[in-house]
Amino acid sequence: MLKAVGQALFSSGLQNPKFTAEEREGHDYEIRTYHTTKWVSTSLSALQLDAAVNTGFRRLFGYIQGNNQNKVKVEMTAPVTCRVDPGAGPACESQFTVSFYIPEEHQENPPEPSDPEVFVENRKEFTAYVRTYGGFSNETMKRQELLKLLESLQRDGAPHVDEPFYTAGYDSPFKLTNRRNEVWVLKKEEAR
Repeated sequence: MLKAVGQALFSSGLQNPKFTAEEREGHDYEIRTYHTTKWVSTSLSALQLDAAVNTGFRRLFGYIQGNNQNKVKVEMTAPVTCRVDPGAGPACESQFTVSFYIPEEHQENPPEPSDPEVFVENRKEFTAYVRTYGGFSNETMKRQELLKLLESLQRDGAPHVDEPFYTAGYDSPFKLTNRRNEVWVLKKEEAR
């Protein structure tokens, strides 16, 4: 029930990956376990997050517009995620992986990308701490929200990994109000 309500509230009319949310009150972040799914992705090295997301988005948009082996159009989904593997220092390039969730009707057998820089990614189930914020997001806001999330996780003693981290955007650039953005930090898995 909670999952269905959460996904209905987040719906922007676009399909979203399914997750199970832990019920928690009074926290400034959510804990979500995303189910195993397929995403279409592209990786690149760059100095700036926003520039990398723009380049990655264009490559993936080509894929959903039919630049794939089946020449089929694939529905847009949300969110657009960006996995960030930070570089070794402030003036070093970071590794970015920009991804679109593949819609349900193509999950079983997604069209193969035609662009050699685009690939289908099988994401195993994972748990993330998620901080949501509004507005037109930019690199500075993403970093500020990430730092707030990391401070909250340290405050709560939540087991997490500092990197990689993810940014997620849910809205078209043409949506002017009630915008939704997120930063995700992965939960550290206990050794078994």
